[in-house]
Amino acid sequence: MTALLLALALLAGAVQAAESRTVLVLGDSLSAAYGLAPEQGWVALTAEKLKARYPGWRVANASVSGETTAGGASRIAGELARHKPAVVVVELGANDGLRGLPLEHTRANLEKIILASRDAGARVLLVGMRLPPNFGPQYTQGFERNFAELAEAHDAALLPFLLEPIATDREAFQADNLHPVAEAQPRLRDHVWPALEPLLK
Repeated sequence: MTALLLALALLAGAVQAAESRTVLVLGDSLSAAYGLAPEQGWVALTAEKLKARYPGWRVANASVSGETTAGGASRIAGELARHKPAVVVVELGANDGLRGLPLEHTRANLEKIILASRDAGARVLLVGMRLPPNFGPQYTQGFERNFAELAEAHDAALLPFLLEPIATDREAFQADNLHPVAEAQPRLRDHVWPALEPLLK
């Protein structure tokens, strides 16, 4: 009888795993809730909304503070194997830009992440970023163009600018003027959601 119960439990677990679908978020400090409790970040808030509206879906947050696109490109295969996501949200590039890294390197790394995700059967949401004007128009415009052109080339969903709802609100940022405060995180969740939700259907 014990063996039968164990077999039934394993079967139920396998069915549940098969029914569960995952959104993998591969990002940097903006998605890793830098300076906040993890549950306060927009990714955790999105996970709560996802659970409420789409039972059977879950979020795996593989974001790392300080991450560059090169770091994401080196990790994507392992994260795909670990989580087997149906959707991958790519929120990387800000640290490349702040360090003034070559635009072609950033583009190549993002393309590697997108292609690996697509090859694994996942739909992709590319979340873009913008840079302060002090980086110069040629670099800042090329930086933004990378996201739009990659999304178009690889049929990925695009959210052009993660921080758009709060970018001009100084009170929405921590003392470093880079990372949003806890009170701003629901606005980011609500900004991302309309781009993410169509990929769940």
